[in-house]
Amino acid sequence: MRTVLMLLTGLLSGCDASAPPPAASAMQPARAMPATVQVVDFEAAAAGQAPAGFTTALTGRGRPGVWQVQRAEGAPSGALVVVQTDADRTNYRFPVLVYDGVSATDVDVSVRFRTVSGRVDQAAGLVWRYRDADNYYVVRANALEDNVVLYKVENGKRIDLPVKGVSGKTYGVDADVPGQGWGTLRVAARGPLFEVYLEGRKLFEVEDVTFRGAGKVGLWTKADSVTQFDDLSIANLDTPR
Repeated sequence: MRTVLMLLTGLLSGCDASAPPPAASAMQPARAMPATVQVVDFEAAAAGQAPAGFTTALTGRGRPGVWQVQRAEGAPSGALVVVQTDADRTNYRFPVLVYDGVSATDVDVSVRFRTVSGRVDQAAGLVWRYRDADNYYVVRANALEDNVVLYKVENGKRIDLPVKGVSGKTYGVDADVPGQGWGTLRVAARGPLFEVYLEGRKLFEVEDVTFRGAGKVGLWTKADSVTQFDDLSIANLDTPR
């Protein structure tokens, strides 16, 4: 784990400012990352084991998931990543890896991800305001569906939340989610407003007041997704009292 300073004028590392934007009508200019970011890069973890400082959980049914630190060629930083390796195809199955080191209401969180395999889903998600396995927010990118969707999980039920400023029924935003390559997913949560980014570009906003208090952050997958994660970056935006 390391703590880094990022320039307020910079965007998340790995973003190509010259690349064409994803196909998302709701896309807006990106907000810069906060100045001070805590980064968990898994380089100090023991390969073949779950990373220290994290708790595993399961929302839904099926096997609980197996989270392991593994060596990965071409990892974004260093040689080690954390992977959800259990390819149980139970559809309503959401393995979660919760970071114990931060509990906050307002956070700016990002992660590098690579979807390795999955016939039911190839998903990578970020969790925040996590209370327990049945109550939290999650935004996920899906390489099979090529979309990004923000949900609340309330009493164990996953409910997609509408995109702000778009009339009619919405289901997140269509986007070019990397398949077999590394991507970057980010959410900035401030009060009831959540801003969602993919590859450093803002895709959409959601407003919701279900979970107002502090909670933990973490990683998330769905069904048989085998997904690698690296560089979990966390900025606690709560004002010190």
